[in-house]
Amino acid sequence: MMLGTTWWHDLLLFVEVLLIIGVLILQAYTAIHIAIHKRDSRSAVAWLVSVWFLPVVGSVLYFWFGVNRLERKARKLRAHSHHPRYNLPMVANEILPENLSEQYNDLIGIAKAIGSISGFPLVGGNHFEPLDKQHAYPEMLKAIADAKHSVTLLTYLFDDDPTGELFAEALSEAVKRGVEVRVLVDDVGAKYSRPTIFVRLQRLGIPHAPFLPKFLPIPLTYSQLRNHRKILVIDGIMGFTGGMNIRHNQAHDAAITHPVNDLHFRVTGPIVSQLQTTFVEDWWFTTEEFLEGEKWYPREMPLAGSSTARGIPDGPDEDLDNLRLTILSAITSAQHSLKIVTPYFLPDHDITTALKLASLRGVTVDIVLPEKSNLLLVQWATTPFWTPLLQRGCRIWLTPPPFDHTKLLLVDGHWCMFGSANWDPRSLRLNFEFNIECYDAVLTYNLERIVEEKIRSARLATVEELNARPFSIRLRDGFARLFSPFL
Repeated sequence: MMLGTTWWHDLLLFVEVLLIIGVLILQAYTAIHIAIHKRDSRSAVAWLVSVWFLPVVGSVLYFWFGVNRLERKARKLRAHSHHPRYNLPMVANEILPENLSEQYNDLIGIAKAIGSISGFPLVGGNHFEPLDKQHAYPEMLKAIADAKHSVTLLTYLFDDDPTGELFAEALSEAVKRGVEVRVLVDDVGAKYSRPTIFVRLQRLGIPHAPFLPKFLPIPLTYSQLRNHRKILVIDGIMGFTGGMNIRHNQAHDAAITHPVNDLHFRVTGPIVSQLQTTFVEDWWFTTEEFLEGEKWYPREMPLAGSSTARGIPDGPDEDLDNLRLTILSAITSAQHSLKIVTPYFLPDHDITTALKLASLRGVTVDIVLPEKSNLLLVQWATTPFWTPLLQRGCRIWLTPPPFDHTKLLLVDGHWCMFGSANWDPRSLRLNFEFNIECYDAVLTYNLERIVEEKIRSARLATVEELNARPFSIRLRDGFARLFSPFL
């Protein structure tokens, strides 16, 4: 009896020692992985604390949520001979930064920087038409109705509501005419309406796919990653991009209870092939169907105007940090004025520092934000970012309702950027986004008039106002700010 008890006790002790050694090896391996692969030191420290204070659980959470598997998959796809960026048609009207018009000499530096960032070339001969909510959807629906060869649509939100129904019917009619149609909708964004738009698209026979479908349990690794891009391309020669999703509260309808203002752009010229390639990459990533040929890329791309522009794809893959670096390049290149319009403003330390330094250099920095956010936690989290900027001379303008979803960055009256990205960690680190940079004084002037109209109806935030808030409100906002990387 004594011998049996000793044997069993020794076995348990041996298993316990093995488990301890296994846990220590797992923790050490995880710590090494974090040290090597995590670029953000604050994120690395947070994960290290989790790993050492939550043995096993911390490691499991890290390898489930903290490892960027999309970057690995993107590298694997990039090595494939059919990768869309290896099969771009001959670039029409490419312009080297050194050959920009004399009017843009001050911007040669930013053009070189973004050229190294984006992966797409600068192209001339483009035209951009800003469209407000009164005109955007009607123009997009008309373009789909006039399509002869192909329609590609990528969006974050595609609600099954009156506006979503109009788009689905237009796409269905295009399919019936023999037009090649492909629709890609983010899986999280599609679930904003029930039933999802996928039910209607399936019933109407429209080729479609969800981007990164998130079913339990394994795809939870992608739960924070969203495709936030908004791209519509018609016959490969006309595009639409900007900030507008497909949902009824962004339509021009007086009966809407919670309307949203926004700005979208009709795009023509060689830049359209960059919109198309961004869609083709995401479609191939999702479905492994490669779209090529004249239906998608016409042999001749007509020149449409005098704008020089470039697409800037961004995402948690090989395009990580593209837009963040572009924003920093734009801020540091500004000599006279910076105008920023964004619905969500949660800038990181580097962007905040760059904005403060721009103001100290004598650059007029105007930041236009909604006075009331449509997301309460974001509303609370954003105000702590204002004080250091206001103290250094930046101006923050708060626009009254309805909620303004517009996204613009204007520099010195000559350069502008627009697209899907917000100024927050979700857009700049977790989402797939697409923006366009443009060297065009006339377009930038027209967009400045739009921004100035917003400022005329806005009120100026002040440090005194922020300091006068009750302690409980400041405490609430401070805690909300801690969650900004996930908002």
